[in-house]
Amino acid sequence: MLKVFNTLTRQKEVFTPITSGIVNMYVCGPTVYNYIHIGNARSAIAFDTIRRYFEYKGYHVNYLSNFTDVDDKMIKAAKEANTTVPAIAEKYINAFMEDTNALNIEPATKHPRATENIKDIIAFVQALVAKGYAYESEGDVYYRARKFKDYGKLSHQNIDDLEVGASQHTDPEEVARKEDPIDFALWKGAKADEISWDSPWGKGRPGWHIECSVMATKYLGDNFDIHGGGQDLTFPHHENEIAQSEAKTGEKFANYWLHNGFVTVGDDNEKMSKSLGNFVMVHDLLKTENPQVLRFFMATTQYRRPIQYTQANLEDANNNLKHLQTAFNNLHYRLDDAEEGNDPKTEQEIHQIEADFVDAMDDDFNVQNGIAEVYELAKLANVYAERPVVFKDSIAFILKTLTELVNIFGIQLAAESLNDDGIEALIQERIDARKNRDFSRSDEIREQLKAQGIILEDTPQGTRWHREK
Repeated sequence: MLKVFNTLTRQKEVFTPITSGIVNMYVCGPTVYNYIHIGNARSAIAFDTIRRYFEYKGYHVNYLSNFTDVDDKMIKAAKEANTTVPAIAEKYINAFMEDTNALNIEPATKHPRATENIKDIIAFVQALVAKGYAYESEGDVYYRARKFKDYGKLSHQNIDDLEVGASQHTDPEEVARKEDPIDFALWKGAKADEISWDSPWGKGRPGWHIECSVMATKYLGDNFDIHGGGQDLTFPHHENEIAQSEAKTGEKFANYWLHNGFVTVGDDNEKMSKSLGNFVMVHDLLKTENPQVLRFFMATTQYRRPIQYTQANLEDANNNLKHLQTAFNNLHYRLDDAEEGNDPKTEQEIHQIEADFVDAMDDDFNVQNGIAEVYELAKLANVYAERPVVFKDSIAFILKTLTELVNIFGIQLAAESLNDDGIEALIQERIDARKNRDFSRSDEIREQLKAQGIILEDTPQGTRWHREK
């Protein structure tokens, strides 16, 4: 029975989809004014892993993730680059797709853009004005936060304690245009030379919060299963989404709210920020790091927990991933001399490991306990590969199960076929490992080569190798 932690109720709840066998899921995407940083990547990887687990369990997932392609940051970036907002958006949307593809993040079922839905946004705002939840002021349109009786229910804040937090603006001129400091913008009147659209309130553009309400309800319906995003979006963004959506539709917006934890950087666990100079852009990171290792590092931390990004933690993930690949190679190699048939006892052990994996993942996607079961499966694979007699059907079953489980984490294992240059490179890595007294890595490389029929001989003159006959 799958349980998820619902931010709205602050407790784990049994997940029951609105429509049997289907999950409708909305996850807030990036504002495309720059390359994504590792915080953005963490959110994308976390919810992609959740999506993959739903699919593994047989659900059809309608996965929606938007692009915010017009806002203050977009306008500023366009001015600094002496170009247009659409040009900036196109550049960084393409970069986002390139970077997330490298991380093996499945494209969303749909990636809607704010600028593609301006008519729907205007109609949504008009409906809120007609219901008395919104008002026009000097070309802007604001939402009356106090009119929504449950405002603050997601972030569990008392509205009387919120002075100017709802819109995160303290600009005196904007506050002067509001009826109440906690009201937030649905529509912003255009300033000179800014990108804008015609509206009943004059030229302007949508506020940040309204676009997600519009796109989520447009493509998933007024009530859908899951809304996800980073913890930093709980307030005010998601709080405001609830207020404006439920005021307009009269229905519960999302049944379950899932929020991923933050990423800290370095041994001091510093929060990532531009002012501290520790902003890590994925586009730059992928030039030096294996994207599968970065994916594995982030996918194997439970989504609500913080992630500490350090080189040491990344190296641990790299080593763990190598262990899985080595186990896969060791067993795959034995297909050549395997006998026909199967081993019922071994297959029963595999079924139990997979059942334990499901139990772990059903507990709010506990990937840390889940990956522990995958390591148990890899251990079983290594032990089975050492048996004098092995069976083809059992090998195929272990490989299939291992492949399916690691795929949930976005990892793809495949049998390696080394050429002579690849063999020499691994031998040199083994020599270096032994010099550094990293005997674990040295042994791992020997086993990796052995699994592919490469026999090493350590002699006084150096390491020699030959292919097993």
